[in-house]
Amino acid sequence: MIDATRPHNAPHARIGLAPMEGVVDVHTRALLTAIGGFDWVVTEFVRVVDARLPARVFTRLCPELTSGATTSAGTPVTLQLLGSDPQALGENAQQAVACGASAIDINFGCPAKTVNRHRGGASLLQDADDVYQAVRGVVDALQGSNVRVSAKLRLGFNTKQLALHCACAAEAAGASHLTLHARTKKEGYRPPAHWEWVARVRQQVGIPVVVNGDIWTLEDFWKARSLSGCRDVMLGRSALADPWLARRIKHWQVTGERMAATRWQQRADVLQTFAERLMTVPAPERVPDKVIVSLLKQWLAIMRQHDAESDQRFSELKRINQLHEMLAALN
Repeated sequence: MIDATRPHNAPHARIGLAPMEGVVDVHTRALLTAIGGFDWVVTEFVRVVDARLPARVFTRLCPELTSGATTSAGTPVTLQLLGSDPQALGENAQQAVACGASAIDINFGCPAKTVNRHRGGASLLQDADDVYQAVRGVVDALQGSNVRVSAKLRLGFNTKQLALHCACAAEAAGASHLTLHARTKKEGYRPPAHWEWVARVRQQVGIPVVVNGDIWTLEDFWKARSLSGCRDVMLGRSALADPWLARRIKHWQVTGERMAATRWQQRADVLQTFAERLMTVPAPERVPDKVIVSLLKQWLAIMRQHDAESDQRFSELKRINQLHEMLAALN
């Protein structure tokens, strides 16, 4: 157990919000960073195949590009690309920077079958040279721009055999830092996360490594840092489960004191605000009511994983299909 009576001796961690496809959109980023605790966020990925995408693709997925590449709370936003063609990745990185991106991340971690069938995400971890070429394509394209290029990896595809090789390849290609999800693609999101394996990678590279995976609580944060040796962490589903987790970690680091546990009504207020933001999106981008209901259930399903009251509320709310009924129930 951690000693919560005094601040942690280690340097204060920087905390990132992980990219989650179909989950962490501009509205989610705004809500979570407004609560506080996050030092940077990463967008959902822009899928790159073999063509230079129009500017509207980037600004639609990341509207923050038009306002200094920060959320409405002022938190820096990194734009993520996913693909395997070095030239196409480079050209689209240039396009993203022209649209206002100040940092680019490359996705080598997505475990989705559709993505991996088309040589994207974690599938590139099967050959360290593929990782090198993808990162190098972006680094070369942005040479002289002072735009940082990072990479988000897993520990491997089916095994951890190439974990060190892929991390070293990303570093050799010019990545400024790595974020390492402490599981293989095959392991998906099944616990446990192998934080001790992140330490092996960190010891082999000369650039910062951010540990990611299964950091659900203050105790998890302490264990992940201790076992990985990483200063910084990235939160994914846990930030949705407890929107105050990043702020909770920062508060403990500064004061040595624990914040009160997040109450159900606080979670419900976040869900309500999220729905209200979606309802105010003007046509033709306006989100249909049934989609908003689906997104609320998706978020609530994540909240239930580590909170008994959220689990009970999910059981009560999961059969509601009308938006006005859902909002009334949350309120």
